[in-house]
Amino acid sequence: MPRAFVGIFLSEQTRRTVSAEVDRLRPLSRAVAWVAPNNLHVTLRFLGDQTEEQLTEIVPALEKAVLGIAPFTMGLRGLGAFPGLEHPRTLWVGIAEGSPEVRELQSRVARALETHGFPLEARAWQAHVTIGRIVDERRSRREGMAETRASLVRGATLSFGTMTVEAISLMRSDLFPSGARYTGIAAVPLRPQ
Repeated sequence: MPRAFVGIFLSEQTRRTVSAEVDRLRPLSRAVAWVAPNNLHVTLRFLGDQTEEQLTEIVPALEKAVLGIAPFTMGLRGLGAFPGLEHPRTLWVGIAEGSPEVRELQSRVARALETHGFPLEARAWQAHVTIGRIVDERRSRREGMAETRASLVRGATLSFGTMTVEAISLMRSDLFPSGARYTGIAAVPLRPQ
C-alpha cells in the first residue's frame, strides 16, 4: 500500500536555488539525509498508507478545497530546523511571501480531508520545505553538528526566490534504499471561482 501526501512542488528555478544551498550544506554532516531536488515540496497534508482507490476518492474533496483560491506568489526565505537548532531533527527552508495563502490552502485541504477520515492534526502546522533529516543521532552528536547549525543560523535570512503556486498535487511516495520516489496521482489547479 503506497504512502501519500498532498503538497506544493517547487518550480524549476526555486528548486535549483534550494538545491544549490543543499549542495553547499551536504559536506558539513554525514548524519543528514538530504532531500533529492525533484522531491522538494511543501507538505500540506500527509496521508500515510492509502490504497489507490482511497486516493482517487479524495480528489473531488481537494478540488472543492481549492475553489475560491487564486494562484499566488510564494517566496522561500531562511533556513531553520525542527524542533530547534540545539537538537535538530528536520532541516528546512521557510516560506516568507505568500505564507498566509499557503496557510489558508493547508487549512482548507485539512478540513476537506477530515470528512474523508483524516483527522485534523493536533500539532500546529508550519509552512516549510524539508531539505534534510537527521538519520544518525549518534553521528550527529559525535560530529556535534556545529558547522551545520552555524550555517543554518547564517542562512536565516537567505532568499531562495519566488514562484507562482498554481496547483496542489496528490502524490504517491514509494520508499527505496536510495530514497523516496514520488509519483503524481493528481494535480489540482487552484480555482479563483
